[in-house]
Amino acid sequence: MPSVVSVNVGRPRPVALMRGGEMLHSAIGKRPVEGRVRVEGVNVAGDDQADRSVHGGPDKAVYAYAAEDTMWWSAHLDRPLGPGVFGENLTIQGVDVSNAVIGERWAVGNVELEVCQPRIPCLKLALRFEDPQMVKRFAQAGRPGAYLRILREGDVGAGDPVEVLDRPGHGITIAFVARAIFGDRELRTRALTAPRLAESAVALLRERAA
Repeated sequence: MPSVVSVNVGRPRPVALMRGGEMLHSAIGKRPVEGRVRVEGVNVAGDDQADRSVHGGPDKAVYAYAAEDTMWWSAHLDRPLGPGVFGENLTIQGVDVSNAVIGERWAVGNVELEVCQPRIPCLKLALRFEDPQMVKRFAQAGRPGAYLRILREGDVGAGDPVEVLDRPGHGITIAFVARAIFGDRELRTRALTAPRLAESAVALLRERAA
């Protein structure tokens, strides 16, 4: 049965740039936590974002990544990778997270979440993996993971079942939107038709189309 492998949280901390001594703050270094964790407002308890102009908010309240995709990356990069390595709040097994449909609703523990946009990689992912090519690799891999809105507050913990409550029939997935954003121009018009797509993703698609 699909379930939560781990709940991961992190606070902003200084991270050194790969070139030079300049530092920036990032909360991408998340770690699994024990017990049940409150999910409410626009966040998971104990978690935070360093730059709320581009991270966090209602349409990026919870980030989910598939354990199966982490295993793929581990083989692809030839290095062991554990839960939370991509900065996700929920590491999930048994759900094809990147092929979830925009507007899909999940019950996780006693929380209800809604799939609303893909993760767009940035410099902090490259710093996390100490690989300047990681942003490009991530974009090309087609495994972006999903940002989720909180529809019903509650708490979650490792081992909780994940149930898909509703899957819209339009068929526009997280991976489809990511491909449209990252360069497939022919997909952008259709991607924009997805109801419940996050406004930030809509704006980015329109910007790329222009």
